[in-house]
Amino acid sequence: MNEPTRPVIEDAVEALADFYQTLTPASLNRLGALYAADAHFKDPFNEVIGVAAIRRIFEHMFATADSPRFVVTSRIVQGDQAMLGWDFHLRLRGREIVVRGVSHLSFDADGRVGLHRDYWDPAEELYAHLPLIGAVMRGLRRRLSATD
Repeated sequence: MNEPTRPVIEDAVEALADFYQTLTPASLNRLGALYAADAHFKDPFNEVIGVAAIRRIFEHMFATADSPRFVVTSRIVQGDQAMLGWDFHLRLRGREIVVRGVSHLSFDADGRVGLHRDYWDPAEELYAHLPLIGAVMRGLRRRLSATD
């Protein structure tokens, strides 16, 4: 198997960052150009294989979150892999929430994503903003914190 060259990966990373920062329900049609047909995708709530399954995750996001949008804050490229730092903005129950995370990406020889794994903390970034569970999460954080 041939490994992609650094310029191919850098171009692919830029195209993916642009895709996420301009993501709309209509732009989901571009997933097949950016992701390999058998791409693996994992985040704290999902683990799927294939472009159609990845598309369903984003369709669900648009159906359940108000005004979702990504802002890519950093990019690191090494070999056939990259890391994208990002802020995910959404409105939940009328409140603006920002979820901070990072995506680990691995690219195939054609410069398409073969592995996409998102890392973010649902407890800190999401659950803490919910009325009942948020109070519990904040209390646990105070109790378990080594700092004041």
